[in-house]
Amino acid sequence: MQITRRLEFDAGHRIPDHQSQCRHLHGHRYVLEVTLGGDVIEAAGQPNNGMVMDFSEVKAIAMRHVVDAWDHAFLVHAGDARVVEFLATMPGHKTVVLERVPTAENLARIAFEILDGAYRDVYGNHLHLEQVRLYETPNCWADCRRSDLADHLPPVRS
Repeated sequence: MQITRRLEFDAGHRIPDHQSQCRHLHGHRYVLEVTLGGDVIEAAGQPNNGMVMDFSEVKAIAMRHVVDAWDHAFLVHAGDARVVEFLATMPGHKTVVLERVPTAENLARIAFEILDGAYRDVYGNHLHLEQVRLYETPNCWADCRRSDLADHLPPVRS
C-alpha cells in the first residue's frame, strides 16, 4: 500500500549556469509530496489501526527534516561562491548551502536522501520511502523514486 502527504514551503534559489531567467536570484512556492509504502497495520484498539502511517506523523517527520530547514531559506550551491559570499554578509540570513545545484531534480533527490532513513520501518510494517515529488511551479516537478537510487540505498526489508 502507498500513501502520500503534501507539504508546501517558500524558498529562493538560482541556477548559476542556466542560460535563461533561472540564473537570477528568485524564489518559488515549492510543494513537496512524500510517498511511503508499507503494510496496512492491523492492530485493533491501536490509534494507527488500518493505516500505513498516520498522515500527521508523515508531516511531522518531513517538516523536521526538510521543510523547516528549507522554508524561507535561500538554497544555494556550494560552488556558487559569489552568492554564498554575498548571503554571508547578511547577519541572520537563512541560507542552506547544498553540494548540488538547486534544480528541482537535485532538490527532490536531496530530500529523498534526507528522508529515507527517517521513515524506514517506524512501525515494523515494512514502512519505507517510495518517492519524493518536488513541484517547483504548479506545472513543473521532479520525481525521485527509490528505484532511481537503488544502487545507493539500503534494501527495503520484505
